[in-house]
Amino acid sequence: MNKGINSFVSAYQEQIRKGDIQKTYAFLLKYVMQIKASIEKQFSKEYSFGNVFRGYLDYSYFYFSNDYLRSKKLRFGIVLNHSEMRFELWLLGQNKEIQNRYWDMFKASKWNEGRTKKPQYAELEIVLVDEPDFENIDKLTIDIIDRVVDEADKVIAYLMKLD
Repeated sequence: MNKGINSFVSAYQEQIRKGDIQKTYAFLLKYVMQIKASIEKQFSKEYSFGNVFRGYLDYSYFYFSNDYLRSKKLRFGIVLNHSEMRFELWLLGQNKEIQNRYWDMFKASKWNEGRTKKPQYAELEIVLVDEPDFENIDKLTIDIIDRVVDEADKVIAYLMKLD
């Protein structure tokens, strides 16, 4: 038997009334903003950063790019994947043509090992932190930023080899 929309709305309303979702979502968004502020403070000379996008309880993210990536019509996104509850680094193309071109370049790379089709929104998705420990936020922030810098450098080096 298929559930109707009213059943979903009732379940949603019940969860909203509990208040846990609002508190958790507010905390997570504030934390993504904190990550952005921290990485932007450290790397504003190398990269430019976009605003934090809240998403629809699916992904919260912000973009960053440098001159080289912009020349390729690419940018990175630091993404909080809500359903998997993990942090990811995405490589994103400006339009479908760019997306397809870079998917073709990256589909055989170590980052896409085992993947048979292009991710829905990115050409490349790298898990930064698979099980974030929000009780130790300082360490988590350091771990995310360290992984972002390391992986972004590797991706850019890979792109430069293809030039």
